[in-house]
Amino acid sequence: MSNTPWQRTAFTAGPLCMTAYGLIRLTDEEHGPGFAWSLGHLCFLASVLCFIPIVLEMRRMAVRGRGPAARGLAGAGAVTGLLGTAAVVAQAVVDLFVGFLSEDHEAMRELFRRVKSHTGVEPAVYTVGPLLFYVGLLLLMAQLAALRRIAAWQPAAVVAGIVATGVSLDLLPPAGLLFLLAFAPLGRQAGDPDRRPLTATAPSGN
Repeated sequence: MSNTPWQRTAFTAGPLCMTAYGLIRLTDEEHGPGFAWSLGHLCFLASVLCFIPIVLEMRRMAVRGRGPAARGLAGAGAVTGLLGTAAVVAQAVVDLFVGFLSEDHEAMRELFRRVKSHTGVEPAVYTVGPLLFYVGLLLLMAQLAALRRIAAWQPAAVVAGIVATGVSLDLLPPAGLLFLLAFAPLGRQAGDPDRRPLTATAPSGN
């Protein structure tokens, strides 16, 4: 079944919304509450939601014409990525509500402390859970690269983006652009299932 324009657009919109969140965050010296905090986290939420169709489409690409082992690996990557997506969505929603309910930054700190004091919330929503998002993406990207359905540099660009965010959230804008570099070609392939990356099909010559 062919993909809708929205599903194909998600490969570009997700990384662009991530970049927008990073840029807005840089303008918010206090890091909330206020308009910049709310707008930035709405972009953050939009970015993560875009990765739901991205993960599902990458799984579809990975299993096309393959056997049970490939389907199992792709399924594991997709489930891991979607669990991580759910965690990051929960994080964005909590952050939005905390910003909305707080009068100043100190009130935000106290409300975050109360939220995270509940058993399991911090690992599920702020530490371990979000890591699953990146693990799932990398599993699917690595599988597609191994199948030569994407170029080898695309997973490397995702790794570079993940490392950048790990170094500092101030590096979210370049991280988003690295994700755009990696995922935008996948969006074009989603619209043309028989398309292959140029690096895999370029003819040799003098």
